[in-house]
Amino acid sequence: MSGALDGIRVIDLTQALAGPFCTSLLADYGADVVKIEPPRGDMIRRTGPFASDDPTHDHGNVFQNANRNKRSLVIDLKSAAGRDLVLTLVRDADVLVENFSGGVMDRLGLSYETLADINPRLVYTSIRGFGDRRGGESPYAHWPAFDVVAQAMGGLMSITGESGGAPVRVGSGIGDTVPALFAAFGTMAALFEAQRSGRGQYVDTAMVDGVLAVSEIAVNVYAATGTSPRPMGNQLQGFAPFNTLRAKDGDVALGAPHNPQWVKLCAAMGRPDLVDDERFSSDNARWLHRDQVYAFVGEWVAQYTITELIDLLGGTVPLGPVLDSEAIFASPHFAAREMLAEVENPRTGRTTRITGPVAKLTRTPATIRRRAPLLGEHTLEVLREAGLDDDTITRLADAGVLGQLPEGVPA
Repeated sequence: MSGALDGIRVIDLTQALAGPFCTSLLADYGADVVKIEPPRGDMIRRTGPFASDDPTHDHGNVFQNANRNKRSLVIDLKSAAGRDLVLTLVRDADVLVENFSGGVMDRLGLSYETLADINPRLVYTSIRGFGDRRGGESPYAHWPAFDVVAQAMGGLMSITGESGGAPVRVGSGIGDTVPALFAAFGTMAALFEAQRSGRGQYVDTAMVDGVLAVSEIAVNVYAATGTSPRPMGNQLQGFAPFNTLRAKDGDVALGAPHNPQWVKLCAAMGRPDLVDDERFSSDNARWLHRDQVYAFVGEWVAQYTITELIDLLGGTVPLGPVLDSEAIFASPHFAAREMLAEVENPRTGRTTRITGPVAKLTRTPATIRRRAPLLGEHTLEVLREAGLDDDTITRLADAGVLGQLPEGVPA
């Protein structure tokens, strides 16, 4: 089956995590994503974890996960010939995505305005820590950023952690992956509009903006009360019960903050009297009296094992065990949903697992068609498709523009 984005060509000039994660989403749904890397390769190639028998440490699972379904082409963008090659590739592209610091593409002679002159229908997407001047001039536009900075300045760390404790970073790279989701969505919106107008546009995404957008509690509470919310562990402001609780043999997440779930939970606990108790009869009342709510709900949960709680509440009241990685890999849910895709590790000759596509399209589904590429693996293939003959490719390679060519190019 063809993917929903079959026929869309994406020029991927991204490195690290935010940019590659964005373009991997487009690739999953069928776009032809050509990843242009510098001769040294994407920096995240050398970021672990690595298989214990990987002799090179340049093809870890972080790189695999964010670069599946792509083809790799090496071009030295600092050379005039390299710049000209990018201009050639852009002529037939639908999208270009980059996550350089602000001004880098302009200095390389590859600004949005230059590329839009060559290809007016091009959708040009950037992901930067604090955005690009084209989407809104930030006083921090020149600051570099990583995930931890985005989580800190986007408000997420201020509401994460235990009450009274130090600010805590969310365990995964939310400061990269969430902005990548917004960038992919903006790219799709711009592509959709370009089909009507025939004109592309600039899609500007800031990492801190993406984090702020999903730190809704930080905005909502302050806007309503003028008070900055603080970390509350696993609770959620205004919702009770909504927390992790200790069962006999582990932790479970339980949520019954609204009356329909609360009534069912009270019935399961054998406490129908709590439904009409004015301290607990509304969502807000339960929040105001949350210490009492958690006292008797926690005491009830502690009597049972996780399996027993699932039997009592599963399918009725939102509840789930806290799964670690081992449990996730054994979960029938993630197996049924094909959320742990198997790909080759070219350095070990064995397979490894990466996350699968989340949004399941029934007619044109996303697929994991190929592993992440080796550095420059498709240089010859892509340049031949662009109309370059082998003599020209060899001259560019000899000049250092293409890095070390893969096998198959005449000497």
